Amino acid sequence: MARIVQIPHKPRRRRFLGTLVGLTGLASASGAAGALLRTPAQSRGPFYPQKLPLDSDSDLVQVEGKSGLAKGEITDLRGRVLDLRGRAVAGARVEIWQCDAFGRYHHPGDRRNVALDPNFQGYGRFTTSQEGGYRFRTIKPVPYPGRAPHIHFAVTAPGADPFITQMYVAGAPENERDFLLNRISDPRLRARLIVAFTPTGGGSAGLKARFDIVLGQG
Repeated sequence: MARIVQIPHKPRRRRFLGTLVGLTGLASASGAAGALLRTPAQSRGPFYPQKLPLDSDSDLVQVEGKSGLAKGEITDLRGRVLDLRGRAVAGARVEIWQCDAFGRYHHPGDRRNVALDPNFQGYGRFTTSQEGGYRFRTIKPVPYPGRAPHIHFAVTAPGADPFITQMYVAGAPENERDFLLNRISDPRLRARLIVAFTPTGGGSAGLKARFDIVLGQG
């Protein structure tokens, strides 16, 4: 049965994010003794926000006070945070950040002479439900110079240090030469970070993607 999560501080345009559908599948391969394979850790990178935006909710494609939508392919990104035994991690803070559709981060350290999308939030956060679920509305990531398309994740479970990783796009040709992704020698673990983006068939997002995160605890 679906579980309703209310986000009270947002107007009606955020209603997309007010319903968190029950998430049942564990999109994680099993390891020895029935344990799930942990999600590999990755570098945080240089572009985590120096200062969090005033609008830092889980809808990255529309900034509070602006009427426009972000450029790019709008995506319904969701998943669960689990421990190694497949138990939900409730109350974890999930943060994401990524470049906009022009390949530029909303960060003063990104000084490349390319356009900056003012309607893209660039950063968002969500606190997981009792089922460990999270949900974002964002864009399908695009290549950044020298990198495959990716989204950065930081997960802070109650009483734990932040866990940092990155999520990649299935089928992106840049995956074959991305130095961070290919540092993971075990193909089963590398596959844990590669996610399919598929059509939704309708709604406010044209694409959907699912990324379950298995923390190395439990």
